[in-house]
Formats: sequence, C-alpha cells, structure tokens
Amino acid sequence: MHKNDFGHILILVGSRNMIGAATLTSLAAMRSGAGLVTVGIPESLNNVVQKKISSVVMTWPLKETKEITLSLAAYPQITKRLDSFNALAIGPGLSTHSATQRLILKIIHHSKLPLVIDADALNALAKNLNLLKKNKGVKILTPHPGEMSRLTSLTKDFIEGNRQKIAKDFAKKHHCTILLKGHRTVVASPEGKTYINQTGNPGMATAGSGDVLTGIIAAFLGQGLSAFDAAKYGAYLHGLAGDLAAKKFSQTALIATDIIDHIPQAIKNCPTNAVQ
Repeated sequence: MHKNDFGHILILVGSRNMIGAATLTSLAAMRSGAGLVTVGIPESLNNVVQKKISSVVMTWPLKETKEITLSLAAYPQITKRLDSFNALAIGPGLSTHSATQRLILKIIHHSKLPLVIDADALNALAKNLNLLKKNKGVKILTPHPGEMSRLTSLTKDFIEGNRQKIAKDFAKKHHCTILLKGHRTVVASPEGKTYINQTGNPGMATAGSGDVLTGIIAAFLGQGLSAFDAAKYGAYLHGLAGDLAAKKFSQTALIATDIIDHIPQAIKNCPTNAVQ
C-alpha cells in the first residue's frame, strides 16, 4: 500500500484569529486514516502554523487579504492543484471577510472534489443556496442549529423540534448530504436516507469540536466512502471518541484535542455493526 491509497485531503481553514482550526481539522483527518493532509492557509500565517501544527501535516501558503484571511486571488493557486486531492474540507475559521466569502462560493460552485462544507463556508452559502444544485458533485454540509437556521430562515426552536424532517427535506431539495449537529445528530441524504447518531455527550459542546468532526468526515470521503456513509460514520466515531475522552477527563473538563487523542481508541473499540 501507499499513502496516496488512503486519500490526500485539502483543508481550507483559518485566519489571523482562528489558527487553531487548522490544527484541529487536519490532525483529526490524519487520525481518521487519511494518507496525506494539506492545509491551505493565509500566507503570512504559514510559519506560525508550521510551528503549531502536527509534523505529519503539510501547509500551503495562499494569497491573503490585508486582514490576513484567504483572498479571492488565491483561487487560481488552488485550482492549479485541485486534481492532486481526493476531498476538500472548507470553512473552519475562515472568517466572514467579503473576499474570503467570495472565494468560498467560487470553490463550492466549481470544485469537482467531494466537499465538506462547515462553519464560515455555511455562512457564505446561506444566501447562495442555488450553488448546491449547480455543483453536481458530492457535498456534505455540517451545520449546528444556528447555522441551519441561517440556511433555512427557520427558528432554532423549530429546527430543534423537527430535526429529522428538516434535515431530510433540506438534503432532498438542495441535492446534498446534511449532518445536523446536536443531541442525536441527524444525517440525511438527498435520496431520503436518514441516520440518528447515538454516541456523544454534552461535554463535546466545546470550542473546536466541530472542526474535529469536519476533519474526520473529510478523511472518510478521501478514503472513498459515499457522502452518507462518511457523514454517519464520522458522527459515530466523533461521538465515541468524545465519550471515551469524557470517561477519562469528565464532561466538564473535555476539550477538542481530547477527542482527537481518543480517535485511535474509538477506532479500536468500534464494533463492526455499530452503525446501521
């Protein structure tokens, strides 16, 4: 076997005040079986991120705005290399800078890679949902209830009371796979399949937990899983790792890096029939 057999993941992530998102997302992807991970970041952050990030992750400095976020001018750089990757995760820590948001939308519109769309990329999509139908490829959206509210213009309370139906309807209407985070995470496919996750605990409501989930799902996509399978197995493994971490540290003390540290144990402990 060769490392390329397990997928090369591109993660577009981070800005001046959100460097940690790059570390969490990329290391979670590596721990979940990705053969290679490259993190695309604003160019002036490259030296800092190289010192902070794991030595098993590669960095890719890209053109930036004056506010040190990814610039629309980075699009030609990115497109020249897209064919060398197997999956693309976009969103964590990117910011709501207007140029960065335009870059996000252009990538979602034109990328042929399987996509995991999270955080600030979801915010960019909120008023541009037509792009989901224009891109005919694999797309997984991972909103929490607040982001789902912005995507649907429904209240968070209504979403929480109708989680499965709303996720299922959105996935079908917009030709994508939805992973609606929260208690009993819901995964819905555009074909109408649904999965309700049973792992996880309240201690996982902590900064960076969603970045870890994005990295896990991207790794599974890069290894060839379907969008629905990557999302449901990602939700299960993420929750199981969080449960194992909570047993060791308590729910109160749990932080996102604890989840990553317990991914190997979660993989070892995962029964073959865990997710139906």
